[in-house]
Amino acid sequence: MFHRKLLTLLSNQVTLHVKPRLTRAMSSQFQLRVNPLTGNSEWIVIEEDEPEGQSFNTCQKALLATTSYLDMLNDSPRNRAYREAIDKTITGPCHVLDIGAGTGLLSMMAARAMGPTTCRTVTACESYLPMVKLMKKVLRLNDMEKQIKLINKRSDELKLGVDINSRAQVLVSEILDSELLGEGLIPSLQHAHDMLLEESPDTVPYRATTYGQLVESTFLWKLHDLHGNEAEACDGIRLVPTGFEDVLCVKPQQYAFHCDAIANEVKLLSEPFKIFEFDFWKRPDGSGETELFVKATNDGRVHAIISWWILQLDREGTIFYSTAPRWINLPVNISYGDWCDHWKQCVWFVPGEGLSITKDEEVCLHAVHNDISVSYNIKSPRSRNKTRQYDFNGKDFKLILPPERIAIYGDSEWRHTMFSAISTALQGRVDPLCIVADDSLFLTLLVAHLSKTSHVMSFFPGLQDKGVQYLQAVANANNISMDRVEYIKKKKTKLTVHDTHQKKVDLLIGEPFYYGTDSMLPWQNLRFWNERTMLDPVLSEDALIMPCKAILKACALSIPDLWNSRRSLTKIEGFDHSVVNSTLGACGELPTEQESPCLPFFIWQCGNVKKLSETFTVMEFDFSKPIMPSHGKTQVEFIEPGICHGFALWIDWVMDPEHSIVLSTGPDKRYWKQGVKLLAKPVGVGESCSSAVIEASFDPSSGDLDIRHAFS
Repeated sequence: MFHRKLLTLLSNQVTLHVKPRLTRAMSSQFQLRVNPLTGNSEWIVIEEDEPEGQSFNTCQKALLATTSYLDMLNDSPRNRAYREAIDKTITGPCHVLDIGAGTGLLSMMAARAMGPTTCRTVTACESYLPMVKLMKKVLRLNDMEKQIKLINKRSDELKLGVDINSRAQVLVSEILDSELLGEGLIPSLQHAHDMLLEESPDTVPYRATTYGQLVESTFLWKLHDLHGNEAEACDGIRLVPTGFEDVLCVKPQQYAFHCDAIANEVKLLSEPFKIFEFDFWKRPDGSGETELFVKATNDGRVHAIISWWILQLDREGTIFYSTAPRWINLPVNISYGDWCDHWKQCVWFVPGEGLSITKDEEVCLHAVHNDISVSYNIKSPRSRNKTRQYDFNGKDFKLILPPERIAIYGDSEWRHTMFSAISTALQGRVDPLCIVADDSLFLTLLVAHLSKTSHVMSFFPGLQDKGVQYLQAVANANNISMDRVEYIKKKKTKLTVHDTHQKKVDLLIGEPFYYGTDSMLPWQNLRFWNERTMLDPVLSEDALIMPCKAILKACALSIPDLWNSRRSLTKIEGFDHSVVNSTLGACGELPTEQESPCLPFFIWQCGNVKKLSETFTVMEFDFSKPIMPSHGKTQVEFIEPGICHGFALWIDWVMDPEHSIVLSTGPDKRYWKQGVKLLAKPVGVGESCSSAVIEASFDPSSGDLDIRHAFS
């Protein structure tokens, strides 16, 4: 099946609310991506046939480097568990099917486990063409081309008698995500058992069991309950007015999260409990439900359900892999894996302010799964269902935003900063015309609230009509007339004073926030600079641009867990994978001319992290001028001894000309991702190496930021 690891990659490059489009024509695939500076859709052509020795093109490398494949292949406990289970399960010639083969690691393990025989058959199916091309190189490098039949199809496209000659006796697979089901585990297993496998086959893995725990966490609460958190705001705006508690919300789903990073901010309210069990060796049901009665171990308020799974890889139950948080006391035969980013725990938010419970009280947890996800409903005997009223054309309306965006909108410090910036910008302006260039709902409402004579024009490039529907839903509750708020559908490149009612624009503002780009690199929000440039013909001579400047900031880090998860591969359980390093964006032991890519991460969730330098400025981007190539160079002084694994980079947005109001998106601001540039080889810093030079160049034609470094 098509990997969610890839779906995540593609959604990062398109939008989170639009599924990636991947089409096939003859021996090519066409993949849709979005240019981060323009928002325009572009097709990438991926050719199946290529001349011998030809390397992947830049676009394909960029796509693969952003996936979780490298992180997964660097997960040694996972690799070892699979190898031990495959060696134990496959003891002679047989027909093995590998679903979602990736680089072919499990297929090669299976072929090797059969021993020297001419009767073995391994069928590996992989739907993603770039990975198929990469797998061919790995098989060739390990002299396995003739032992494994590689098919570029989804498993549910395979046909008995056409693609495979006989049903397989053994299934090996790794089609699991942090939630377990999100990569299509159930439909893949259903089709395989119906059409591709013998009855009661051997499988690796053998079984997976999901577990959960009730927790109280203010941090997790702030990620979803905007109504409860904005109550303390004193700016006069209510993004979720009373009666509209769900008008702006997160999607009810499980969110992958490094829960160990908030271990000190979590109060455990129950013991771990078993939720669902999924057997790989038999056909699974497409849906299921269970009702559990969970006893509270503490007084508190249930803000979330944290869940994880334990994988039993062999039939006898001696080989396991767990994604449990570190605070769970696992049985002695189940060990924790190393820090990794491809599998995390999951968080399910309990709606609103959560559920109040007392010690020894039993609460009822109703869990339901379909073929790709799990959902929960929790209640206590004291709880009552609340009926919420809506007033939007006689129907409910919900605008779905990412959890981090909900938390930002509920953050009183952030709102105060924006309030101060807009208030200052509006001073002395009569009947101002304001354009909100990005997807900021808050700025649109705030301008209309602060200036009763203003006319606000919003583009909502990502939200589009949904942004307008939201404003219509909450305008009356905020005493704002929609007569002064206008939605512009026209492209910025074609905007004229005719569209602005024969008036020049006084204020051009943004946060900047573009819906669907939350997993992209921080400087890709320089799209605001590009859009300011396109709008230049309609700006007045004294137009205020806000933010007026962006500053690229950085600091040196010791970040061993992340570096090890992205390091170059050599042999994995005996199979050479060195051929994949440059394509998958590895760091460490690369040729000198190759650089590891800069990738987005929540640094505070990246395991062991230590700052080795003060924050420093790399370059600045002046929005008073049209977009242009930019360059910066600075020397970094190390203030702490240690091992430097790379640099964190982020954008600080200067909101006013006096530089007194600055919005930072650095590592200490936990709702934004930073860019991480990992070193090819870690460097010991301190007395022997006291400084480094960082140089960066920005290309406005692509939005790319090239970062170089030299230690001294």
